Amino acid sequence: MADRAARLVLLAGAAALASGSQGDREPMYRDCVLQCEERNCSGGALKHFRSHQPIYMSLAGWTCPDDCKYECMWVTVGVYLQEGHKVPQFHGKWPFSRFLFFQEPASAMASFLNGLANLVMLCRYRTSVPASSPMYHTCVAFAWVSLNAWFWSTVFHTRDTDLTEKMDYFCASTVILHSVYLCCVRTVGLQHPAVASAFRALLLLMLTAHISYLSLIRFDYGYNLAANVAIGLLNMVWWLAWCLRNQRRLPHVRKCMVVVLLLQGLSLLELLDFPPLFWVLDAHAIWHISTIPVHVLFFSFLEDDSLYLLKESEAKFKLD
Repeated sequence: MADRAARLVLLAGAAALASGSQGDREPMYRDCVLQCEERNCSGGALKHFRSHQPIYMSLAGWTCPDDCKYECMWVTVGVYLQEGHKVPQFHGKWPFSRFLFFQEPASAMASFLNGLANLVMLCRYRTSVPASSPMYHTCVAFAWVSLNAWFWSTVFHTRDTDLTEKMDYFCASTVILHSVYLCCVRTVGLQHPAVASAFRALLLLMLTAHISYLSLIRFDYGYNLAANVAIGLLNMVWWLAWCLRNQRRLPHVRKCMVVVLLLQGLSLLELLDFPPLFWVLDAHAIWHISTIPVHVLFFSFLEDDSLYLLKESEAKFKLD
């Protein structure tokens, strides 16, 4: 839901800085990288590097220039700290201590745990809710779309490349749009299926145009941010309005309302931008960790609501 929109806000902000942060603008850092690459990344030195590089690092795509940037980053950070300066960012990110092949270990693990929570709740949903429930297939599709997004979030935080960055962005956008569609089906589509079908076609067209523009024309971080924030706000307002209107009649709707409010509150964690604790745990990782129980609560709402709708549809069938 809105957590993916908040995530895109941070990613877009970081990406805007990626072309030049304080750390990677430092002549000391640039000279260090240049000398390291000249010394280690060609000829026999490169063969020596590859023969001694752990297999898991090569499989994850870590190259000799990448290793030079990583080592020189810490050289620069050391000098900054010795001279009493604040820790600088490099290419739009704080310096993180690499663990095995994980570039951002805490955020990668938190993304994995979010995906695992989605998978567990999907299994529970499919076990407890019959496929005849009116919302069953829409909720299951939403769960798979969310799982795919958390997979790419895990990959992106494990290894930040142009491909993994784009997949993380695009899949996050897909989750936001699917959450809007989920809300449309629940609030309008059950009574007016044609409206839901038309709205689904519109959302698919929007997603196709969005991805095509960013992939084929220009990867505009500002546009991507504005588009996703706008859809995220629509998603939040629509869900919240429906919850407020139905909370007395349907007590389980309060779970959804709590989810919407929690996600908005937790997104404020993104404003606490600070150097990683122990060079591992930053505000973004803490925010990711905090959203894990929120997904559990939202799927609990979907389960309760689907069972309610099934009971309601069965009662109408008996009356007919």
